[in-house]
Amino acid sequence: MKYLLLVFVIASSMLSATVSQKQCDTKGEGYIFAGAECIQFVEFEGDVEGSLNIVVHGAWKDGTNTLARYAPFAETLNMNSDITTVAVALPGYSKSSTNNFGGLLSKGHGEPSSVGKKDYVAFMADLVLKLKNKYNATTVNYIGHSAGAILGATVTGYAPGIIQNIVCAGGGHDIHKSMKNTSSLISLVDVISTVDKKTNFLIVYGTKDKISPPQRNINFHDFLIKNGFNSKLIKVDGAAHLDLDMTDTSVDAISEMLDY
Repeated sequence: MKYLLLVFVIASSMLSATVSQKQCDTKGEGYIFAGAECIQFVEFEGDVEGSLNIVVHGAWKDGTNTLARYAPFAETLNMNSDITTVAVALPGYSKSSTNNFGGLLSKGHGEPSSVGKKDYVAFMADLVLKLKNKYNATTVNYIGHSAGAILGATVTGYAPGIIQNIVCAGGGHDIHKSMKNTSSLISLVDVISTVDKKTNFLIVYGTKDKISPPQRNINFHDFLIKNGFNSKLIKVDGAAHLDLDMTDTSVDAISEMLDY
C-alpha cells in the first residue's frame, strides 16, 4: 500500500481573506476549491480503485486546526481499508477559507443551526462531488462526526447518489427537534424521499454522549429502517461525544463497513 500525506500543518490558523479559485489553485495539492471556498485537506493514498473515504469533523472553536486532530484518524482508516482517505477542514478551520462561511460556532455564521442552512448544505454537497471527481471515485464513504454527520446525512437527500456509504457518529436526522427557529433549515428528515435507496448508513452513538444523546441516534436508526434503508446501529459503551468516531468500537465498525 502506498502512503502519501499531502499536507499536514501543526500550527492552528485560517485564511480570513477572500480566496479566489485561481489563488486556491496556486496553494498546491492540499487544497480544493468547492462551493466558493478554498478547502484544505490531508490525503492518505490507498490502492483500492474507485473508492474514496471522506472524513468530516464537527463544530469546533473558530480557527481550530482540525486537520491536526483528524489526520491520524484518516490515516488509521486508510491503513485498515487501503482506500484513499481524505480529511477535510471546513471553512474557518485549519487553513480553509472563510469566503462565505465562518466556523460552525462563529458569531454571525456559527450557531449550530448553520449545518441546516441550505447554502451550507449546498457547499458540502459540492465539496463531496469535487473530491469524488478529483479521485475518479464511483463509491464515496463519508465518515462524519456530530455536525459533520448531520451535514453528510442531509447531503444524501439534497444531492442523491454522490454518497454511497455514510457513517454518522453522534449525529442526527431531524434538527427541528433539537434546535429552535428551524423553519428555514433542512436536515435528512426533510429530504428523505430523495435519498438513493442503495445508500448504506452506519449510526454510532456513545452511552455517555450528552450532546447527541443515545435515544436521538436510536431514533435516527429506526427512522432509516422505517423508510426502507440499510442501517446498522453501533453502541459505544462509556463513550462521550468528543472523539466518539475515533473509539476502537467505532473504528472497527467503520472498517467492517469499508470491507465490502
